[in-house]
Amino acid sequence: MNEAFFDKKDYKPLDRVDGHLKVTGAAKYSAEYVLPNMTYGVLVGSQIAKGTIKSIDSKAAERAPGVLAVISHLNAIKVPGYQADPSKPAKPAGGPQPLRVFFDNKIYSNDQPIVIVVATSLEKAKHAASLVKVQYDKEVHTTDFDANMQNGVLPEAAKKNPKSGSADYDRGQTTAFETAPVKIEAEYIIPNEMHNPMELQAVTAHWEADDRLTIYDKVQGTKTTQRFFASEWKIPEQNIKVISTFVGGAFGNGLRSWPHETAAILAAKQVKRPVKLMLTREQMFTMVGYRPRTWQKVQMGATKDGKLVAINHNSVGQTSSYEEFTEATLSQTRMMYAAPNVSTRYRILPLNVATPIWMRGPGEATGAFGLESAMDEMAHAIEMDPIEFRLLNYTESDPDRNLPWSTKYLRECYEEGKKRIGWNNRKLKPGSLRDGEWLVGYGMGTGTFGANRGPATVKAELDMEGNLVMHCAITDIGPGTGTAMVQIASNTTGIPTEKITFHLGSSEFPNAGLQGGSSTVNSVGPAVLAACNALKEQLIAMAAKKDASAFGSAKPDDLVFEKDHIVLSEKSSAKVALSDLFKQNNNRKIETTQESKPSENRSKYSMNAFSMHFAMVHVHPFTGQVRVKKIVCCADAGTIVSPKTAESQMIGGATGGIGMALMEDAVMDHRFGRYITKDFGDYHVPSHADVPQIEIYFVNKPDLLADPVGSKGLGEIAIIGVAPAIANAVFNATGKRVRELPITPDKLI
Repeated sequence: MNEAFFDKKDYKPLDRVDGHLKVTGAAKYSAEYVLPNMTYGVLVGSQIAKGTIKSIDSKAAERAPGVLAVISHLNAIKVPGYQADPSKPAKPAGGPQPLRVFFDNKIYSNDQPIVIVVATSLEKAKHAASLVKVQYDKEVHTTDFDANMQNGVLPEAAKKNPKSGSADYDRGQTTAFETAPVKIEAEYIIPNEMHNPMELQAVTAHWEADDRLTIYDKVQGTKTTQRFFASEWKIPEQNIKVISTFVGGAFGNGLRSWPHETAAILAAKQVKRPVKLMLTREQMFTMVGYRPRTWQKVQMGATKDGKLVAINHNSVGQTSSYEEFTEATLSQTRMMYAAPNVSTRYRILPLNVATPIWMRGPGEATGAFGLESAMDEMAHAIEMDPIEFRLLNYTESDPDRNLPWSTKYLRECYEEGKKRIGWNNRKLKPGSLRDGEWLVGYGMGTGTFGANRGPATVKAELDMEGNLVMHCAITDIGPGTGTAMVQIASNTTGIPTEKITFHLGSSEFPNAGLQGGSSTVNSVGPAVLAACNALKEQLIAMAAKKDASAFGSAKPDDLVFEKDHIVLSEKSSAKVALSDLFKQNNNRKIETTQESKPSENRSKYSMNAFSMHFAMVHVHPFTGQVRVKKIVCCADAGTIVSPKTAESQMIGGATGGIGMALMEDAVMDHRFGRYITKDFGDYHVPSHADVPQIEIYFVNKPDLLADPVGSKGLGEIAIIGVAPAIANAVFNATGKRVRELPITPDKLI
């Protein structure tokens, strides 16, 4: 079957198909489901960062009005998945594993959930939770990353697999840096950064029977959540239903299951009623992951005329004391530039903190700050334009995997971005430009992320009125998944978008993976394409019975919809009414379920999306205030299926990059191992006043080696490279290189 997609000139901007539901309040989020006999859970967190619980006094809480249960390790039912499996070897004590809530009296981090209070109303549960008194045997905790960085260790995954992405890596000579004609060496630090989506993490758990569970949950994958809790509670997957129809923003903290979800499920089973649990904003800082504090050291060597000789890139990232978290901090360094000698070393530092999680541009956004800042520093050292320096070291194939790119149009991004930002105004000498009393600077940063694709299945139904309805378990965290899938279906069939519906966000729908890793359009889009073509094949077979001469040899690509008829595109006179076809075959609708999987191309080509971010900033020389005046983002992301929502994706990524560069910093008081920036009053994110004019440009050339739709993914490259672009612009304005984010006024005056 020919899977070719329609020509990109047909991709018209489309309003979000779920936009009306969202702006009118009709969209229902995880905390908004109301079930009979609903109860409410509130978590009590630990007040220490390490030690054990000596006692819990819950008597006052238990006597409080409306309280149904106060649950802790002292009285919680046993979670089957926490118990040792006698058929398998026992895990070593303290081995890497997710936090097991209410399992024992051990404390691993501050605000670790240790009690859940369940009551008949949220207010009553909150009041009772305030009455719980806990005494501890406190131990000395370790939360200071900088003071303990020398204790970083090689991840277990790297020890087991030398080819792991976190393993030590060498290409060429490891000593090449030492003899390079021009050398720069610098350390870069990114602090802990918090996801802080608009919607707080929430779950409503309901045991419909002893072995049948329904959860309304804020997740990025209904099927992965279903599998996790099936394993944890030792019940069949089909007995667990996960509903996540609408998600109010997520940047990675819904990619895994967390202890608060297990707490709600456990409580619902124990009180035998549905339990709703929503985290507070403060708990979002401590219970559902964050971008880990990361130290990087880059050694870069080049010839005097700008050819890279060597890059050594070391990194240490934060993790919890009970679980190893790793991310791809150094992947961009291995493949972005044509350096013959590259060495990377990645370590993780266990601390008495909660486990981090992937955050938009996971690892790559962190690593790009180090790599792209170092590239700017080297360009300055050899007195070369930063873009010329990058083009001189441009890779025509992947030097890491030694494979050709499936497609790479980054040169077009450089050229378009230069023109749109006004790069010709930039001066090589920092501090040379002014606008009144403000210093003016220009900077840029490159980003890349894998064009990931996984298996996905879509069920499609077409009725005799020409209405197309599709189902898939994929979630939508905000980028407009339903809109993109409707556009793919419309462009494939010719059915108007208003007659197409895409249902998502339920584990009862056909299989799909996580919405993460910029993989949704690349994975689900081809399944939509396959389902639409399969429907067209059925229609051709039905039409051939009526008119074999016209439709007998037709292919799916030949068939399009025209109002209430199907038409052969090459022979417009050959058409038949849908109603006639359905009546002739005694059908009211036809349906198909189609799965799409990655092809063998993935072993033959290196598949990446690329981005180029440009920033123009003003810096006040006396106050150190930084104003981002303009950002231009250029993306080589393959086919742009949904232009309007794609542009929003890029603007959102750039906004997140402004936060990384100038504001976001989760500050901890190490005396207590507790964050002191735990709300929007103290933890700053960009407001409307901080976000300037942002121009978006898409190369919009399909990569049909990556997938039949030609998409390469967009969500991650929207932010990867933005922070270093701003940091490099600040240097160009002031001559001051800030290597520890965020760039605050005190670092510039």
